[in-house]
Amino acid sequence: MASLVERYADRIVGVVSCFDRVVIMGTLPAICHARAMEGHLRAHSVRLFDYPRWAEPLRDELRANAERLAQEAGLEIEFIRRKDFRKEERVKQIVARRGDHPGLVHIFSAMEPCLSFKPWHDKTSGTTSLRPTDAKCLHYYFYFIDSELGLCYLRVPTWAPFRLQFYFNGHNQLASRLREEGIDCALCDNAFVHIADFERAQQLAEVRAERLHRLLDRLARQYCPVVARFSGGYHWSLMQVEYATDILWQRPADLKPLYDALVRTAVHAVRAEEVATFLGRKLSPHYAGEAGTDFHTRVEGTRIKHAMGKVSIKMYDKLGWILRVETTANDVTFFKHHRRVEHRDGTWESKVAQVKKSIYSLPVLAELMGAANRRYLEYLAALDDPTAGMRDLDRIGKSVEDQGRTWRGFNLFADGDLKLLEAIARGEFQLSGLQNRHLQQLLGLRPGQISRLLKRLRLHGLIKKIARSYKYYLTKLGRNVVLLALKLRRFTVIPELAQAARA
Repeated sequence: MASLVERYADRIVGVVSCFDRVVIMGTLPAICHARAMEGHLRAHSVRLFDYPRWAEPLRDELRANAERLAQEAGLEIEFIRRKDFRKEERVKQIVARRGDHPGLVHIFSAMEPCLSFKPWHDKTSGTTSLRPTDAKCLHYYFYFIDSELGLCYLRVPTWAPFRLQFYFNGHNQLASRLREEGIDCALCDNAFVHIADFERAQQLAEVRAERLHRLLDRLARQYCPVVARFSGGYHWSLMQVEYATDILWQRPADLKPLYDALVRTAVHAVRAEEVATFLGRKLSPHYAGEAGTDFHTRVEGTRIKHAMGKVSIKMYDKLGWILRVETTANDVTFFKHHRRVEHRDGTWESKVAQVKKSIYSLPVLAELMGAANRRYLEYLAALDDPTAGMRDLDRIGKSVEDQGRTWRGFNLFADGDLKLLEAIARGEFQLSGLQNRHLQQLLGLRPGQISRLLKRLRLHGLIKKIARSYKYYLTKLGRNVVLLALKLRRFTVIPELAQAARA
């Protein structure tokens, strides 16, 4: 990203990265699954077939609590009947009238699907148990403005096992912290259009998980008071996390031509291997999920999205003069990092493992998802700079001498050179490094032939060897030149030659 920002430094106002949409699920371990519910009912001498009768008073308690909160706040609970009803738009209108001071903003209610359990008697074994089933119950959406997190909502079902859903936006949280420190800022359509101190804003963008945990527990007691009946309270886990990097430009005219060029290039140039690299993964031949690119035209403008399973990275322009790159994870365990792993026998070890779904993983996710945004912007920067790249391209085409021997340059139109450049540009090698055996498999050549190719690449400055290893990585020159060479050949030279041949 540094190269992109530095190249257009005279046109850029500032850069800030923070969480965007964060959705958290709250579950009661004491009753969150069938076996746990069975244990709870039996511990309180309730027959399993009386599960509905046991749950009804709790449902009535939640309804009464919602009506009491609405009355105290001078609100009416609005029942949603239409599927296309947009709660966010309605809340935006209410906030525009009431102001953005902290407090309860509005309450919606709606009949929506929920988890439930049904009693089941096995005549063969003579045992009775609970089985999970899909049901529908009344849900309440409590929209409120928190002094630190800004506008949030808590979704409360009125039927056991009472799985909660909490939403907040990291931009609102950052805006609150900036105002708390007296730093002037302006937020419009979920994006900062002005920040007086970008460096300090980036420092304040971190999420304090301990404070968030205390807030969630307090909200659960306030809006779902039945939690007091179950030991242990709620466990909070991450359902969806978005992390955005915004580059603010001085004028829309500065961003538009660059953005159009970046989108056109990314649609064709980004392959599944690159998507995996952006997200910090290696695309394995055994990977069975979906990976690809989607280009979409919206009312607000265009958006390009690269997805790998339940994680994606997308780019779009906001308000015409903010370039946003955003990584979204619908399953945070996609990412891995080095952490302490505890085993069931009480032992533990420190190793690379999946990110936990706990809200305490938010600081780690900020680092991992922010790195994904940076890698994507660096990739685009390499594609966007043809002037300096053309000089480098000319450089690698010339022969070099080493100890009296001449090593020829690289020719884009030579089939062998093209295959070699495409091979070393594969996404997985940017993370784990390139070895002789890898090129043997891709090019079908003998080890000695690959060794000579590697030396040729090194002498031209395209790759570097890691000390005391057999691994090679692309240099900065190598990344820029290879990407530009492939881009020019794929999207400029070949199409123009084909057009000339047709003429």
